[in-house]
Amino acid sequence: MTDLDLDQVAGWMAAHVAGLNGPLRAQKIEGGQSNPTYLLDAASGRYVLRRKPLGKLLKSAHAVDREFRVQQALAGSDVPVARMLALCEDDAVIGSAFYVMDYVDGRNFHDPRLPDVPISDRAAIFDEMVKVLAAIHSVDLEAVGLSDYGPHGAYYQRQIDRWTKQYRASETETIPEMDRLIAWLGAACPEDDGLSCLVHGDYRIDNLLFAPGSSHILAVLDWELSTIGHPFADLAAVIMQWQMPPGREGRGLAGVDRAAEGLPMDQAFIAAYCERMDLSGIPDFGFYLAFSFFRMGAILQGVKKRALDGNASDPKRGLKLGAYVPEFARGGLKAAGE
Repeated sequence: MTDLDLDQVAGWMAAHVAGLNGPLRAQKIEGGQSNPTYLLDAASGRYVLRRKPLGKLLKSAHAVDREFRVQQALAGSDVPVARMLALCEDDAVIGSAFYVMDYVDGRNFHDPRLPDVPISDRAAIFDEMVKVLAAIHSVDLEAVGLSDYGPHGAYYQRQIDRWTKQYRASETETIPEMDRLIAWLGAACPEDDGLSCLVHGDYRIDNLLFAPGSSHILAVLDWELSTIGHPFADLAAVIMQWQMPPGREGRGLAGVDRAAEGLPMDQAFIAAYCERMDLSGIPDFGFYLAFSFFRMGAILQGVKKRALDGNASDPKRGLKLGAYVPEFARGGLKAAGE
């Protein structure tokens, strides 16, 4: 059983998804904290439905229409995405907007330590991560119809302003470290350097689907935070995640003997990215890393607030993740040298 009105979904899909042959069965895909996601089974195949949460939401959050648009635009590009089937923006159908896409049968790794992958095979997976990240940042926005997908320039200033507002709107208690980090970012924000591209916004290994038995990425998932932005934000987000504690909530590599485990060091991953993007290096990487810690802290504060309000995708886990907000703030201050 799910909280999805299957009769309504089936009726809508029959009119909008070619070849659908019911009846439908649904299972909620656990783990996500933003847009609830469901696996749909039918005689005609498997599908995935992704919807906005119910209840009062922060402005501009949970934009499933943007997720649908960007993935549809990337079809046939060097960026692997699931095939988009149909978008419903009529809240009357199931209570919120949603879209339906093909199911991709791939491996999903929630733990960057890759405990179920042979040590000798791990490097190839991270090489593929770099390759696909570079592909995202190399998309010709004009050619795929995404030149208006977001404002151009001043990305970090806009993002700091946006996420500060989102954080304040979902603040449940005062976190001094977060306040210090917000102040530091505002003062340290660099001048715009002219670099602008498609950015994913939440690029990490658990948002990727890999081919069974291979390092090949079949699909990049969860495009909710994608926009036109600065490429180093995505790169720093990968490094930021690795600095968190290992395990289900932290999903990091802190304290892990990476050399012994066949896992890349931060600088090796950054260097591999720079080689793919023909860059000599990335000065002041600490700013981009501090920014990534801040944004994830703000996101998790929103998850916590939705859990407390009763409209989180997984309220129990949402509260657990929300408890990490001070740790992300401290990580940001450390990256900033504060």
